[in-house]
Amino acid sequence: MDIVREDRPSGGRYVAVVDGHEAEMTFSRTSPTLIILDHTGVPDALRGRGVGQALALRAVEDARSNGWRIIPLCPFFKAQVARHPEWRDVIAG
Repeated sequence: MDIVREDRPSGGRYVAVVDGHEAEMTFSRTSPTLIILDHTGVPDALRGRGVGQALALRAVEDARSNGWRIIPLCPFFKAQVARHPEWRDVIAG
């Protein structure tokens, strides 16, 4: 699954297009090294296919490779962090 990160000055989003359906995870940037993951949207047609999980993993991988910390505001991402204690190295707070 290809996931693209779209950056804007104040934030951005991760986007995956699968079978013509777009899923996204949005973030706001509070500083050069701190982002807030605030929303995950996965269409019903893609539910249960691991798309949200893939978006979350990509955000964690980017945080690790870029030296970022993540504030998990999005309920979906918070739940993923609870399931993946190995991600806590990039979680702020």
